[in-house]
Amino acid sequence: MTALRYVYAVCRPFRSALQAQLTGVAGAPPKQLTHHGLVAVVSAVPEADFAEEPLRAHLEDLDWLAATARAHQQVIDALTVVTTPLPLRLATVFRDDSGVRTMMEAREEDFGRVLDRLEGRVEWGVKVYAEPAAAEGETAAPAATGRAGADAVSGRDYLRRRRSQTRAREDRWQNAAVFAGRLHEKLSAFAEESRLHAPQNSALSGASGQNVLNAAYLVPRADSEEFVELVDREKDDAPGIRLELTGPWAAYSFTAEFAEEEPEVGP
Repeated sequence: MTALRYVYAVCRPFRSALQAQLTGVAGAPPKQLTHHGLVAVVSAVPEADFAEEPLRAHLEDLDWLAATARAHQQVIDALTVVTTPLPLRLATVFRDDSGVRTMMEAREEDFGRVLDRLEGRVEWGVKVYAEPAAAEGETAAPAATGRAGADAVSGRDYLRRRRSQTRAREDRWQNAAVFAGRLHEKLSAFAEESRLHAPQNSALSGASGQNVLNAAYLVPRADSEEFVELVDREKDDAPGIRLELTGPWAAYSFTAEFAEEEPEVGP
C-alpha cells in the first residue's frame, strides 16, 4: 500500500524529544523532515484514504473527520510543549518527502517570518458568557379557572412576568457585554496580539449561557502564569457571568494563512 505524507506543522529544529508513544493521523508516529533550517512534522498515511478523491469523500463523514482532527491536534499539542509550531491546515497531504520539501522551499520566507513572530509564544482563549437566570424558561402558563376576571388577571400576570424576564435577560446580556469589553481591553494590553472571533452559538456548542466574548491572545510563554492570574482575578468581579479560559495552544488564531480549514493535497 502506497503511503503519502501528512504534514501537521512547520517549526524550527528542536532538541527535546516528543512523547515516545505519540501517534498521529492513521495511527502512525510523527517524524521530522528537515529542510533549510526548517522542520516539517509529518507521518505516513495510506493513499487509499488520503489521495484526493477518497479524502474528499472522507471529509463528508463527520465521525472520520472528528477522529482525524483529534489525532492532528494531539500531535500539535505535543509539539507545543517542546517548541513553537506553525500548524498547517487539517489534511495537508503530499505524495512523498520530496513534495513536502518542495512546499517548504516555496514558502520558506513566509514560514520563517511567521515563526520568528511566534517564537516563544502561545495562544490563550478566553470566552465570556452571560449566564441564564435559574428560573429562565420556566414561565408558567396562566392558570385556567372558570372565572373570566381571574383569567384576565392571570393573563396580565403572565405577560408582566414575561416582560420582566425579557428585561432581566437584556440586562444580564448588557452587563456581560460591558464586562467583556473591559476584559478584552485589559487582556489585549497585556498580550502581544489579540483576535476577536465570532461568538459561539450555544445551540451548536452546547455551552450554557450566551457567548458575548470569544477571543484569543498571543502571550509569551514566560508570561503565561501572569496572564492566567489576571483572568482569574477578573472572575471575582463577574456575578452572573461565566469566564472560560483555555490553553496554552499553538497559535492557530495568529497563523490563519497557514491553518485554514480547507484541506490541501499536494504533488
